[in-house]
Amino acid sequence: MNKLIQITTLALGIALTGCATASPHWDDDHDEYRHRGPFEDTARVIRVTPIYETVRVSVPEERCWKERYYQRSDYGHDDSYTPPIVGAIVGGVVGNQFGRGSGKTAMTVAGSLLGASIARDLNHGDRHVDYRPRHRRRCEVTDRVEEHEEIVAYRVKYRYKGRVFHTRMNHHPGKHIRVRVDVRPID
Repeated sequence: MNKLIQITTLALGIALTGCATASPHWDDDHDEYRHRGPFEDTARVIRVTPIYETVRVSVPEERCWKERYYQRSDYGHDDSYTPPIVGAIVGGVVGNQFGRGSGKTAMTVAGSLLGASIARDLNHGDRHVDYRPRHRRRCEVTDRVEEHEEIVAYRVKYRYKGRVFHTRMNHHPGKHIRVRVDVRPID
């Protein structure tokens, strides 16, 4: 039984010694902690160059001016219905004086129509028409196209572990950038 315990202990010791030797957690060459798989680190930015693109923008532009026009000005009597009504009554009375029998009605109607028409013409005869110059503001909106340069990205040159790399970024990185490092052995 003693011999079985000794053999088992010896086998277990050899197995554990082999595991400790094959452990990938320590790098004897650089004395650094070695990670499994990709990891993140920081690289120093050497140069940042903006990448420009010409952008066309439509800008609404209002253009206004003064425009001259002529406005009709009527002055004198207004458009009252009184003169034609009075003219119709007077014309009807006068027409009634000249007619006889059944023609009396026809003369009364004719006198009323003629009296209303004459009164209307006389009322409008006092009216004066004048055209006066006026100004009004007129505006028109048009689209004006402007072109300007806009930064669309950045060319970034950076150094990591003594080597120089290039990349393109959508924002300015600053003095340092985060990098993903993935070291694998070549078969």
